[in-house]
Formats: sequence, C-alpha cells, structure tokens
Amino acid sequence: MNLTLTAYDGGSPQRSGTVVIRITVLDANDNAPVFSQTVYKASLPENAPIDTVVLQVSATDADEGVNGDVTYYLGHRSKNEIFSIDSQSGEIRVNGPIDFEEKQSFEMTVEAKDGLGLKSYGKVTIDVTDINDNAPIINIKSLSNQIPENASPGAEVGIIHVQDRDSGINSKVRCSIQQNLDRELVSDYNITVTATDEGSPPLSSSKTVHLTVADINDNPPVFEEQSYNPDWRQNGTVVYSLLPGEVNGAPVSSYVSVNGDTGVIHAVRAFDYEHFRSFKVHVMARDNGSPPLSSNVTVNVFISDVNDNSPQILYPTPEGNSFMTELVPKAAHAGSLVSKVIAVDADSGQNAWLSYHIIKSTESGLFTIGLHSGEIRTQRDISESDSMKQNLIVAVKDNGQPPLSATCSMYLLISDNLAEVPELKDISYDERDSKLTSYLIIALVSVSTFFLTFIIIVLGVRFCRRRKPRLLFDGAVAIPSGYLPPNYADVDGTGTLRSTYNYDGYMTTGSRTSLLGVISDLTLE
Repeated sequence: MNLTLTAYDGGSPQRSGTVVIRITVLDANDNAPVFSQTVYKASLPENAPIDTVVLQVSATDADEGVNGDVTYYLGHRSKNEIFSIDSQSGEIRVNGPIDFEEKQSFEMTVEAKDGLGLKSYGKVTIDVTDINDNAPIINIKSLSNQIPENASPGAEVGIIHVQDRDSGINSKVRCSIQQNLDRELVSDYNITVTATDEGSPPLSSSKTVHLTVADINDNPPVFEEQSYNPDWRQNGTVVYSLLPGEVNGAPVSSYVSVNGDTGVIHAVRAFDYEHFRSFKVHVMARDNGSPPLSSNVTVNVFISDVNDNSPQILYPTPEGNSFMTELVPKAAHAGSLVSKVIAVDADSGQNAWLSYHIIKSTESGLFTIGLHSGEIRTQRDISESDSMKQNLIVAVKDNGQPPLSATCSMYLLISDNLAEVPELKDISYDERDSKLTSYLIIALVSVSTFFLTFIIIVLGVRFCRRRKPRLLFDGAVAIPSGYLPPNYADVDGTGTLRSTYNYDGYMTTGSRTSLLGVISDLTLE
C-alpha cells in the first residue's frame, strides 16, 4: 500500500510538505491447502502394470511463497505397497500387484501439507475391474469305480465341481466330455473333462478321469463256424488220461488225476509251496476209433504260496529250558547295539516279510528294536536307577494275510563284568520257581565239583598252549550253526537271516537246573 503523508506548519502563509510511505504486507501462513474435489474416484483393471497413473489429486493454497507450496502424502492409515503418490504432482501410481479376487476396491486418504505444516485431507476411491485371468478349477467330488456297460443315458457316474475365481461373464464355465461306452470295444476309458470360461480371451483347464466299464452278459455265444462235422460215434469219443511221469521222485498220479470224460484235472493231495512250486503234467487225449488216434498236451501247474508258516526264531533259541543272557555295559549310550533277534519264515514274498516289536519290557523306554532288522538298541543312556536285570518279550510278525507271529524272551544284564553280579539265577520268573529250589540245592554240589574240575582242565590246557583267554562282551550274540534250519531262503532287507553273520560271544546263565555260566566264542558263516 502507498500512503501520502502531508505536514502543515502554522505560519502565514502556511506551508506544507509531503512524503510517500510504501507499506509492504508480509504473508502469514493463515491458509491451509484446499483440494479441488472432496472425493476422487477412479477405476483400474486388475492387470494394470507397475507405474500406471491411476489419477491425480490437486490442492491449492492461498498463501504465497513457502506458505503456499503444497506437497502430497498418503494418509497414515492408507499407506500400503500397492499404490504410491508423487509428493509434488499429486499423481497416484500403481506400485504393486493388484488382484480383483483378493480385493475389489481401495479407499485412501491423501494429505496435502503446505510449507509450514498446515494440512488438509482428501479421499480417494479406486475400484478394481475384473479381467479373465483365472482358469476354471475342476474338482472330482465323487466317482463310481465301475460303470455297467448298459448304463442308461442320464445315469449318474460322478459329481464334478468346477469353480472359476473370476466374476461376471469371466466366471461362466462350460464343460464337455466324450460319450458312448462299450466294454467289448474298450473296457477302460481315460475321459478328459474340459472346462472353458466365457471370458475374453477364454481360459480353460482339463482333468483326466479314469473309468472302468463293468461287463454285463449282453453277448450270446457265437460259433466260429456255421456247421461242424466231427467224427461219429466211437470215432468222436475222446478219453483223457495221464501219461506216466514223476514229480519229485513220486508218480505224477499221486499228485493229480484227470477225468477221462471231461478232461478236468483234480488234485489228489495237498501241495506244499515250500517244497516245490511248479510241475508239469502230460495229458493224452485218445479217441475210440480203429485204429485209435491220440494227441498229447503239456499242462504246467503252478503252486501259489499261502501264509501257512509262522516265523521261526533262531536267536534267542526257544528250545529247552535254558535261556541266553546278554551283558549290557553300564556306560552304554543311547543307540548302542545290545543284541539282535534273528528269525526266518519258510514262506516267500510278502508272507516272509518280518517285523519285530517289543510287546513287554521290564522298563518301558529303555530299549528299542529295529522294525525290520531285529536289532535291540538302547533308547537312552543307562542310569544308576535302572534295574540290573532286564527282560524283553519280542514278537516277530510276518506280512501275510492273516499275519502269523512268534514270541521270544530276551534277558539282558546291565553289568560291566561277571564279578559285579551277586548271583546268576533264572530271571524269567516262571511260576514254577518255588518247586525247583530243592533241585537247585541238590545240583549245586554236583555242579560245583564239575566246575572246579573243568576249571583245572581248562587252565592246564591253556597253560600248555600258552594262549591267552578271550572274553568279549560287546553286546553281540553268536548263533551256533546247528540253529539254522535247512532250505531257508535269504531275503535281504526283510528281516530274515542273511547268509553271513558274525558275532563275538554269547553267555548263558543256565536254566532252572543250572547255575553255570558258559562263555564261548562262535562265528556263524
């Protein structure tokens, strides 16, 4: 503003003087930015690429200079990774992937702030439009395993559920499959179900369904020829008979017989798959003509295995009243090999696949057994609180239907040497123990005498041969070769006995009638 100031004196004549005063009004930040619209709206396809400009907001400030400089920000609650705003121009751009199926619209608050901090807010609404970017998804809800070949049109075979995540016309789906089933032409079908939506461009997906057409009796027998002229009367009469032969050294007639009129072969005895698995039978067909004519045929008979043999436990031996005792060192750690249950099965295939299970133990959780190896290992470290005498009952099961099983008892002694054991007595805790006390007392004198004599002889022999004693207690067991039954096949990896097995030593604490500990070193090959 320009002001003219005039000053007058009091003289006569009166005189005056003037001066021009220029007043510059400085701007104060007394105006906040004002948006051009209260609500900004935009529409955006879900496949919009990164950096696409969605819309531009605009706000003005009546102040000047720095007070009128406006910068734009997304409101605190509207900050996300999908959109960004240019702080100077107010352009809102795509900053991340947009999926209509996840979110159909976005609402954001835009903040306009001048140079000294006055703010105003505007609202932005962005609607996402759907595009056809999802192919239909086919789910088989139910499906019949077999379909009769005479199924009528419209019969339900299965239920197929098709879903498209798009919306509107993009989610409308049409399905198509092949038709016409005839078991005599094709007994199995791989039907491809194709689902196509009506989007632009259309998307489709397919799924193959396997269907088996069940046979029904819809075809009568058909002769290959319209007429046949066989031999007449006795010339056309055929008699069947077995030709002489042997099966495993016995006459073939002791195994099978043939009906002379029908040619049906019958078994005359039970077969054992474990002894032989197949044999051949020669059958002659002869007519009653003169002279008679004949023809021979070879019939191959195959015997299939059934699960008729229970597992046989080779170690520990179940025979007799004695039992084997394994020494387990007190310092044994978790996972240490303690012993091994060895079993075989005379059957074959899956009927001979063996599995091992501990069904009862003195202390649960102390020992574990390999499911297919039969190896008994410590499941945790041996502790002072563990009982010195451990009894495990192991069940061996085959994989037949129904499965057969056998059980055995494994006796373990937690000790580093025999000197720590106060007594070696029967730890099987049989209910008849009380009846054997008198026998043990009587046998004690005889056994002691025999034991002393035996020790003297052994010491003398070893002294003469200058050989050092060999005593190994490493938890492994030796199985004498006499325990091995003949004709047991080696099935590697199935729990049966392998052809070579080496162990260092075994120990017996005797039976109810023996207190003698026998130590030996055997190798099974």
